[in-house]
Amino acid sequence: MENGSKSAIIAAVVVLIAIGGGTAYLLTREDETTTESNPTSQVNNEEEVVAPEPTQNIVEIAAGDENFSTLVTAVTAASLVDALSDASKSYTVFAPTNAAFNKLPAGTVDTLVKPESKDTLTGILTYHVVDSAVLSSQLSNGQVIKTLNGGNLTVEITDGMVFIVDAKGGKAKVTTADIKATNGVVHVIDAVLMP
Repeated sequence: MENGSKSAIIAAVVVLIAIGGGTAYLLTREDETTTESNPTSQVNNEEEVVAPEPTQNIVEIAAGDENFSTLVTAVTAASLVDALSDASKSYTVFAPTNAAFNKLPAGTVDTLVKPESKDTLTGILTYHVVDSAVLSSQLSNGQVIKTLNGGNLTVEITDGMVFIVDAKGGKAKVTTADIKATNGVVHVIDAVLMP
């Protein structure tokens, strides 16, 4: 009888352990199910990536990149630094690189930066500027854009590449788009546009 009592006690303990373990398992499963069926209770580890706000104006962006040293020299010679730095304005600048200026006939840049060529230089530079911020996503094939000097540029999109066509039919490819400035946006181009 003593053996029978021991067996009964052991059996009861085993049953209690089994019941307790099952309850714990059920509680755990219930918590997991609740979390799965209620996504708002989950912690969202993914944070939205937000581009930082620009801290430099158009002139500061150009001055900070050695690929624009010729453009900066030209903007300075044309007395356009203050205008293109104006925080109250919003511009789009199609910015030719040094390599773009080097495509011009020999001596052209040296002639343009002379004081007696200031009006001509100003006309060329303001032909690269639009009086509002225009992102690449806002450009469409065949779109005509009026520039600060009063002339027009035409957008040509071919095989996903954006070209800006000047009044003489010359094309400049946009090599880097949407460099945001505190006062607009810069699109880098590989040729100088001529009014």
